[in-house]
Amino acid sequence: MSEETHNKAEVVVEASGLSKTFRDFWSRPKAKAVNDIDFTVRQGEVFGFLGPNGSGKSTTVKMMLGLLYPTAGTISVFGHNPNDVRMKKRLGYLPEESYLYKYLTATETLDFYGALFNLSSAERKNRIDQLLDMVGLTHARNRSVGEFSKGMARRIGLAQAMINDPDLLILDEPTSGLDPLGCKEIKDVITLMKERGKTVIVCSHLLSDIEDICDKVMILYGGKIRAQGTLNELLMVSDVNTITVPALSAEQTKKLLALLRKEIDEQKIVIDHPRRTLEEYFLDVVEKAISESASTSGVVSGGKIAEYLTEPQETSDTKDQESILNALTSATAKPEIEKIVSTSEVLDEQKETMNAKLADLVAESDSEGDDAQDEKNDKESVEGANEKLKHLTKN
Repeated sequence: MSEETHNKAEVVVEASGLSKTFRDFWSRPKAKAVNDIDFTVRQGEVFGFLGPNGSGKSTTVKMMLGLLYPTAGTISVFGHNPNDVRMKKRLGYLPEESYLYKYLTATETLDFYGALFNLSSAERKNRIDQLLDMVGLTHARNRSVGEFSKGMARRIGLAQAMINDPDLLILDEPTSGLDPLGCKEIKDVITLMKERGKTVIVCSHLLSDIEDICDKVMILYGGKIRAQGTLNELLMVSDVNTITVPALSAEQTKKLLALLRKEIDEQKIVIDHPRRTLEEYFLDVVEKAISESASTSGVVSGGKIAEYLTEPQETSDTKDQESILNALTSATAKPEIEKIVSTSEVLDEQKETMNAKLADLVAESDSEGDDAQDEKNDKESVEGANEKLKHLTKN
């Protein structure tokens, strides 16, 4: 995203002079968790909250969610107060600790949260299947989440946070308790969300994770912002250059050093082979084992990204049409529809019967034309049949 496009992007979260002071029973100030901070998060950004324990990260997130009220200053989400219900449906939140109903299965857990967002039964089922595959828990879909390990609970927590395809996804320590495979999958999800124009806020102590995925970071300490900006602005070392070349022979290295020594102090020259990160090496080893169909009783690598997360955003008109269709085909409306269809079928049968009787009466009237009394009776019968037919048709 260019700087100009970035500046024109919608402001998703904006805080000004934000402060939060916790007080004791007698309302005496006990701890100032957040102290007069200003920051802005724009659409399409991956924004990192960094800081040691107790620096104010989680408190800021809770004020963003409307779970805590600021002592001073303001904070808005999508231009609204965090307590405004209109913006709640656009949020997804993974807390630092996964709070789940331990007697529900993985499927029931996601179905419950999907129902809270008023998703139809068919849409919930479709998304649940995709999300369980994405987080690698399809094989455990019917197990109670109370039996899950911490890493598995984090995975189902991530699926829960994304069941509504949120415009703003807030992840508090998302990789806590996860193996490197799980960490990579979460990074892939965050990258995909960014590509779709979604906004992601990540709180983490694992700086390598933040460095891999975030566009901007804010470092908190003692409730104050100590540094804020893009990673390039904060991490670039401008007084040192790095040159990467293909592997050199001993003769080539000697010539290169001789050339550099003419211009640069020899003690400042470092020639070494680049190294992969341990995470990259670990993932290579595991992916090789998976490709060899090695068996495991633990969590398997997640499948592809859930399809509904890669689909274009629906317009409000499309959603309205689908809501009407869902209402017409809902469990409540279905008996009424069946009743109408059944009544129509009965009317059709009655009309056919009356038409047949009418034809018989007309035929009898033609064959017995000499009998005036019978003709009169037939005429009355025909008129009566016509009246009944008109009445049925009208109804």
